[in-house]
Amino acid sequence: MIILGIYNIKGGVGKTATTVNLAYLAAHAGYRTLVWDLDPQAASSFYFRVKPKVKGGSRGLIEGKHELQESVKETDFRNLDLLPADFSYRGMDLVLDEAKRPTRQFERLLEPLAEEYDLIFLDCPPGITLVSEAVFRAADALVVPTIPTTLSERTLAELMEFVAEQPGLENLRVMPFFSMVDRRKRLHQELLEALPERFPQILERTIPYASDVERMGVHRMPLLAFAPRSQVAAAYVALWEEILGRLGPK
Repeated sequence: MIILGIYNIKGGVGKTATTVNLAYLAAHAGYRTLVWDLDPQAASSFYFRVKPKVKGGSRGLIEGKHELQESVKETDFRNLDLLPADFSYRGMDLVLDEAKRPTRQFERLLEPLAEEYDLIFLDCPPGITLVSEAVFRAADALVVPTIPTTLSERTLAELMEFVAEQPGLENLRVMPFFSMVDRRKRLHQELLEALPERFPQILERTIPYASDVERMGVHRMPLLAFAPRSQVAAAYVALWEEILGRLGPK
């Protein structure tokens, strides 16, 4: 089982669109796939037409009163399940803070799913919190959508520094990629060229800014399901293939 955290310190960078579309591609290729929507805004749950409700909420999960499997829902797509968000997740940091070894809790919760799923995608809320630290400990890799702007450059540097300083995260792979790219903007062009020198981990494939991505909210499904021949769909396919190459034979 491989666990991928789709994460950025910043919000509004395309984390959920990335999660939903990459998970769809993984499932379409035959991988048994689960998406855990960790954001109380529940965007992934909305896209997959699943009610954002978890039995017992975040406290029930962390305190062991309920198992993750109890709240997993099937989606409309073969091989693709969803653990929906719950509004109680807005207070998950406080619940984790009360637990023993709080940053190890997601690792503990996900371990029993190893026989059921090949890939688990964690759709993460923004910020560096106990929730994000728990994701870092549980994940094999972080996929980091990054808009080519100055503020995104700054937060990417903060993330890389934070991961490098934390004991036990030496094997965590961080895979940033450029998201919502508008090549008409001079700044985007400049940073597309400059940032890979500073951050060699940046993937080569980019995701363009496209109205088709916004239409996911209208269709309430992955872009690859309703516009598979679009330019941005092809970009997600290429991105997923590059990520698989980085993950290696595991």
